[in-house]
Amino acid sequence: MAYPDGSEPAAAAARWSDDSVELLVSRLLRAGVVAAAALVLVGGILYLRRHALEPPLGAVFRGEPDDLTRVGGILRASGELSGRGLIMGGLLLLVATPIARVGLSLVAFVHQRDRLYAAITAFVLLLLLASLAGGAL
Repeated sequence: MAYPDGSEPAAAAARWSDDSVELLVSRLLRAGVVAAAALVLVGGILYLRRHALEPPLGAVFRGEPDDLTRVGGILRASGELSGRGLIMGGLLLLVATPIARVGLSLVAFVHQRDRLYAAITAFVLLLLLASLAGGAL
Protein backbone atom coordinates (compact mmCIF):
# COMPACT_ATOMS: atom_id res chain seq x y z
CA MET A 1 0.00 0.00 0.00
CA ALA A 2 1.43 3.36 -1.02
CA TYR A 3 1.35 6.61 0.91
CA PRO A 4 -0.54 9.59 -0.58
CA ASP A 5 2.72 10.97 -1.97
CA GLY A 6 3.26 7.75 -3.94
CA SER A 7 6.04 6.36 -1.76
CA GLU A 8 5.89 2.88 -0.30
CA PRO A 9 6.38 1.76 3.29
CA ALA A 10 9.90 0.56 4.08
CA ALA A 11 8.80 -3.08 4.45
CA ALA A 12 7.22 -3.13 0.98
CA ALA A 13 10.21 -1.39 -0.58
CA ALA A 14 12.60 -3.86 1.08
CA ARG A 15 10.57 -6.79 -0.25
CA TRP A 16 11.27 -5.66 -3.82
CA SER A 17 14.90 -4.58 -3.33
CA ASP A 18 17.46 -5.93 -5.79
CA ASP A 19 18.85 -8.37 -3.22
CA SER A 20 15.38 -9.67 -2.30
CA VAL A 21 14.41 -10.15 -5.93
CA GLU A 22 17.70 -11.89 -6.67
CA LEU A 23 17.09 -14.30 -3.77
CA LEU A 24 13.52 -14.91 -4.92
CA VAL A 25 14.64 -15.62 -8.48
CA SER A 26 17.34 -18.02 -7.31
CA ARG A 27 14.82 -19.91 -5.17
CA LEU A 28 12.38 -20.09 -8.08
CA LEU A 29 15.03 -21.46 -10.43
CA ARG A 30 16.29 -23.96 -7.86
CA ALA A 31 12.78 -25.18 -7.02
CA GLY A 32 11.89 -25.51 -10.70
CA VAL A 33 15.00 -27.52 -11.57
CA VAL A 34 14.69 -29.79 -8.51
CA ALA A 35 10.99 -30.41 -9.14
CA ALA A 36 11.64 -31.11 -12.82
CA ALA A 37 14.44 -33.55 -11.96
CA ALA A 38 12.21 -35.30 -9.42
CA LEU A 39 9.41 -35.68 -11.98
CA VAL A 40 11.78 -37.07 -14.60
CA LEU A 41 13.32 -39.46 -12.05
CA VAL A 42 9.96 -40.78 -10.85
CA GLY A 43 8.72 -41.00 -14.44
CA GLY A 44 11.86 -42.88 -15.47
CA ILE A 45 11.45 -45.36 -12.62
CA LEU A 46 7.80 -45.95 -13.50
CA TYR A 47 8.64 -46.27 -17.19
CA LEU A 48 11.40 -48.80 -16.51
CA ARG A 49 9.17 -50.81 -14.16
CA ARG A 50 6.69 -51.21 -16.98
CA HIS A 51 9.01 -51.52 -20.01
CA ALA A 52 12.39 -52.75 -18.75
CA LEU A 53 12.01 -56.28 -20.09
CA GLU A 54 10.81 -55.28 -23.56
CA PRO A 55 13.41 -55.91 -26.27
CA PRO A 56 14.75 -52.69 -27.81
CA LEU A 57 13.75 -52.04 -31.40
CA GLY A 58 16.79 -50.05 -32.51
CA ALA A 59 16.02 -50.22 -36.22
CA VAL A 60 12.54 -48.74 -35.83
CA PHE A 61 12.04 -45.18 -34.65
CA ARG A 62 8.81 -44.48 -32.86
CA GLY A 63 8.22 -40.91 -31.71
CA GLU A 64 6.12 -39.88 -28.76
CA PRO A 65 2.40 -40.60 -28.95
CA ASP A 66 0.32 -37.65 -30.17
CA ASP A 67 -1.18 -37.06 -26.72
CA LEU A 68 2.32 -36.37 -25.34
CA THR A 69 3.10 -33.66 -27.87
CA ARG A 70 0.66 -31.12 -26.40
CA VAL A 71 0.58 -29.50 -22.97
CA GLY A 72 -2.92 -30.78 -22.17
CA GLY A 73 -1.98 -34.37 -23.01
CA ILE A 74 1.22 -34.14 -20.98
CA LEU A 75 -0.65 -32.81 -17.94
CA ARG A 76 -3.31 -35.50 -18.30
CA ALA A 77 -0.72 -38.28 -18.61
CA SER A 78 1.23 -36.88 -15.65
CA GLY A 79 -1.95 -36.84 -13.58
CA GLU A 80 -2.48 -40.50 -14.45
CA LEU A 81 1.08 -41.21 -13.21
CA SER A 82 2.17 -42.49 -16.60
CA GLY A 83 5.94 -42.92 -16.79
CA ARG A 84 6.22 -41.17 -20.14
CA GLY A 85 3.79 -38.49 -18.99
CA LEU A 86 5.83 -37.73 -15.88
CA ILE A 87 9.05 -37.58 -17.88
CA MET A 88 7.47 -35.18 -20.38
CA GLY A 89 5.91 -33.21 -17.50
CA GLY A 90 9.34 -32.82 -15.92
CA LEU A 91 10.79 -31.58 -19.20
CA LEU A 92 7.88 -29.18 -19.62
CA LEU A 93 8.50 -27.85 -16.10
CA LEU A 94 12.19 -27.47 -16.90
CA VAL A 95 11.30 -25.34 -19.94
CA ALA A 96 8.71 -23.34 -17.97
CA THR A 97 11.12 -22.48 -15.14
CA PRO A 98 13.13 -19.77 -16.93
CA ILE A 99 9.90 -18.36 -18.38
CA ALA A 100 8.55 -18.07 -14.83
CA ARG A 101 11.79 -16.30 -13.92
CA VAL A 102 11.16 -13.70 -16.61
CA GLY A 103 7.59 -13.28 -15.33
CA LEU A 104 8.82 -12.81 -11.76
CA SER A 105 11.37 -10.27 -12.97
CA LEU A 106 8.59 -8.38 -14.73
CA VAL A 107 6.57 -8.22 -11.50
CA ALA A 108 9.64 -7.02 -9.61
CA PHE A 109 10.41 -4.29 -12.14
CA VAL A 110 6.80 -3.09 -12.04
CA HIS A 111 6.91 -2.93 -8.22
CA GLN A 112 10.22 -1.07 -8.39
CA ARG A 113 8.66 1.33 -10.91
CA ASP A 114 11.47 0.70 -13.37
CA ARG A 115 9.58 1.33 -16.60
CA LEU A 116 12.45 0.68 -18.99
CA TYR A 117 13.34 -2.74 -17.59
CA ALA A 118 9.65 -3.62 -17.17
CA ALA A 119 9.06 -2.87 -20.86
CA ILE A 120 12.11 -4.84 -21.98
CA THR A 121 11.18 -7.78 -19.75
CA ALA A 122 7.57 -7.71 -20.97
CA PHE A 123 8.85 -7.82 -24.56
CA VAL A 124 11.13 -10.78 -23.76
CA LEU A 125 8.25 -12.59 -22.03
CA LEU A 126 6.03 -11.98 -25.05
CA LEU A 127 8.72 -13.39 -27.36
CA LEU A 128 9.14 -16.48 -25.19
CA LEU A 129 5.40 -17.13 -25.07
CA ALA A 130 5.07 -16.54 -28.82
CA SER A 131 7.85 -19.01 -29.54
CA LEU A 132 6.16 -21.61 -27.36
CA ALA A 133 2.90 -21.02 -29.18
CA GLY A 134 4.70 -21.90 -32.41
CA GLY A 135 4.76 -18.37 -33.69
CA ALA A 136 0.99 -18.27 -33.82
CA LEU A 137 0.87 -14.95 -31.94
